[in-house]
Amino acid sequence: MSDIGQNDLSSIEKAAVLLMSLGESDAAQILKHMGPKEVQRIGQTMAQLSNVQRHQVEKVLDDFLVLVGDQTGLGLGSDGYIRNMLKEALGDEKANSLIDRILLGGNTTGLDTLKWMEPRAVADVIRYEHPQIQAIVISYLDPDQAAGILANFDERVRLDIVLRVASLDTVQPAALQELNDILERQFSGNQSTQSTSIGGIRTAANIMNFIDSTVESELMESIRDVDEDLANTIQDLMFVFDNLMDVDDRGIQVILREVESETLILALKGAELEMQEKVFKNMSSRAADMLKDDLDAKGPVRVSEVEVAQKEILAVARRLADNGEIVLGGGGEQMV
Repeated sequence: MSDIGQNDLSSIEKAAVLLMSLGESDAAQILKHMGPKEVQRIGQTMAQLSNVQRHQVEKVLDDFLVLVGDQTGLGLGSDGYIRNMLKEALGDEKANSLIDRILLGGNTTGLDTLKWMEPRAVADVIRYEHPQIQAIVISYLDPDQAAGILANFDERVRLDIVLRVASLDTVQPAALQELNDILERQFSGNQSTQSTSIGGIRTAANIMNFIDSTVESELMESIRDVDEDLANTIQDLMFVFDNLMDVDDRGIQVILREVESETLILALKGAELEMQEKVFKNMSSRAADMLKDDLDAKGPVRVSEVEVAQKEILAVARRLADNGEIVLGGGGEQMV
């Protein structure tokens, strides 16, 4: 459990405190306007909070009243995925009551509902569909979820899907309607009146960023065998750990505040000295010295552990960039 009694609350901790201060019905109304990842992060934070002081709760509520304005959001539906997560945070009885309220009256489309599902479950839903349908689904979902789905297919199917994703540009209404018809028995149908931009080489590169390193190498070689220029373009657009060198010092500091110490240690074990120095200089002298000692004491680690840690940090960096909190330079992120 996270003891934050003597520390300032982070933004996500403030959100968790605010929701836990509200009644279940009001909290449910807020959560139903959030996406899957937001609900997951807040629920996990709820589970980790402990020793929150009264003055901190009062400060959260005061800040909320000051900052609240005319912001609106588009809500998504929900399923057992968040039910299980919130059970850990709030216990079975409260979680069940809360989720029942969230689920009440949802109007989620077939594609959006897939965002709430585990990658293996989505893979099972689309496994026997036409490859072009599979590519549309993969393109529509978040890159990390899409990568998890691809991991459930064999190498030949993965290659076919990624090549199709890279070649996508727009999808006609009839194609989206066909996809919703396929999912009709499980999810709500949805009609569109305009072509939708989806897929493309950048989408393929973003998905590749989240694929397991070994699978990624094999898949990239397979793409290269089919189309070397496409493989080179995807490679150029991928954002890898070394690209963090292009992030400014303020951005590095923001990233470091979101990363667990053990994850950072593992990631830096396999990083170039220049990357390590960039991290050290964006920490206090005391914190940098402690990190250096931890790195020395860590000893040899598996390459696979390093790669997992680096991908975790990259996921944090991408999330912060998507939220406008940092700017990623290099690796396909254009500076203007």
